[in-house]
This record gives sequence, C-alpha cells and structure tokens, in this order.
Amino acid sequence: MRTLLSCGFWLFCLTVQAQSYLFAYFTDNGQDGLHWASSTDGLHWKSLRNGASYLTPEVGKDKLMRDPCVIQGPDQTFHMVWTSGWNDQIIGYASSKDLKNWSAQQAIPVMTHEPTAKNSWAPEVFYDDQAKQFIIYWATTIPGRHSDVAESEREKGLNHRIYYVTTRDFKTFSDTKLFFNPTFSVIDATLLKKGKWYYMFLKNENPKPAEKNIRITKSRNAVGPYPTEVSAPITGQYWAEGPTAVQIGDYVYVYFDKYTEHKYGAIRSKDMEHWEDVSDQVEFPKGTRHGTVLKVSSALVKSLE
Repeated sequence: MRTLLSCGFWLFCLTVQAQSYLFAYFTDNGQDGLHWASSTDGLHWKSLRNGASYLTPEVGKDKLMRDPCVIQGPDQTFHMVWTSGWNDQIIGYASSKDLKNWSAQQAIPVMTHEPTAKNSWAPEVFYDDQAKQFIIYWATTIPGRHSDVAESEREKGLNHRIYYVTTRDFKTFSDTKLFFNPTFSVIDATLLKKGKWYYMFLKNENPKPAEKNIRITKSRNAVGPYPTEVSAPITGQYWAEGPTAVQIGDYVYVYFDKYTEHKYGAIRSKDMEHWEDVSDQVEFPKGTRHGTVLKVSSALVKSLE
C-alpha cells in the first residue's frame, strides 16, 4: 500500500511539474536574439529576465535570429533552429542542455545546392518518434519551380513551398526534399502529433485574393504525404502567421502572430475541427514576434528566471 501511494504521489508531482510552458520568440527584426516567456495556463505569458536576450545570433549574412523553434529530443537535449537572414540559403542551429548554455552556432546549408533559392524562412524541427529521427522543415522560393500565384511580384517574386531534411545527430543530413507543395504560396508550417495523426498548421500566403490565414492538413506519418486540399481558415478576419501548437488539458492551443496588429492571438479546439478564438484572453509580452511553444518542468522555468 505504501508503495502504491508513493508511486501515485510521484506521478502526481510529475504531472504538476509538467504544467509549465515556455515560448521562444524574437523581437523587432531578430537582431538581438532569443527571448523567453513562460506560462502555467497557456493564456498568460510573462517575459523572463525582463525581456532580455538569452542568445545573440552569430551566423548568416544578416546575423538575425528570427522565428526560433526549440524542441527537446529523446536524450533531453534541446535543439533550436532559426531564420538567420532575409535572403539566406542556410538556417541557424544550436543545442543546449539547460536553455542557458548553448553550443557553438552552426549554419545548416539546406538550400545552398539551389543557386537561385531566394530564402530559407521559419525553419522548425520536429522529432519523428516512429522513424527515430529529426525533421527540419522551412519555406523557400525557387523562381520558376512552381505554379505562379496572382500578383507574386507584389510579394517581391516570392512563391513559397515547404522543404525538409532529416537527421539523427545534427551532423549529417539527408538531401533536401519537397515536403508540402499545395497550389498556393505557403509558409510557416508547424507540426503537432495528437493520437495517431500528425497535424500540419500552415499559412496560406497568397496575396490576391489576400488570404494570410492559418489552415490545417494531416497525415498518419510525420514526413507525410500531407494532403494539399487543406482545411478552411481556422483563424478569423485578420492576418495571421507563425502558428505554433500545444496540447494543454483538453484543448489544443494554436498561437499566432497578428502581425499587422502588432499583437498575438490564439485559438483552441477539443476535436481539431471546431475552433474557438481566445485572442482576447491571451496576454503576451509587448513586442513578441513569431515563436514556438514547448512543455517543460517548472524547475526549468525557475532556473531561467
């Protein structure tokens, strides 16, 4: 009886510890690096260290750290990728055991084999627990490669698709492959595993008619294929980008940057079909830009403070 009670108490403590969340984000143009916010309920977010940067960018032409994506691998190491510049054919990468002390920053040459590639934007990293490998994916425009979109020149010739590589050790990488190729310009893909499904949240970037909204597609496998017939918009009558998703209690929360309004928004769902807009309930630090959310222990959050 004592053993059962001890086990139950340990599980209870573990559950309580897990109910902390971190949000990795950038501010301004991303020149000063990585910022953290924390929350215990997924609604109210507070910047750590009064909004100070935790890591200064060192790679890329512009030396920026935009769109940081951080996950924790099965060996408990944290892995981060980010957009290093507006026109880079590389992405930034670094790792950490405690989110305070980071490895040397690397430039992963994801698109250098494509000399006309215009960019490598909003990379994300996801651990595929079935294949036991990491997937790194991002948005790139390669002129003339895909069907044009209306008024693409107004978008500076940008017409994005999602590409990816896989790795087990962040030292060797697979060849770059096309990950998601819809009939529209697409950026800011992010993945969430729920049950037996892998959900991809993405931004329809078409300029005419202006979409600029978040949609969903899903697959039984992390690497796809993902149907290009995506859902209707799950965000409202505002421009949204940079989605990131997490399960909190019964809900899946999707946070996104309302970039024309200079604030953050959120929607949530219990069934992945019906979405409730809770933008008026969330609070983020002023100036928060495109970031990602992850579950962590409360002790880790305290150590970062």
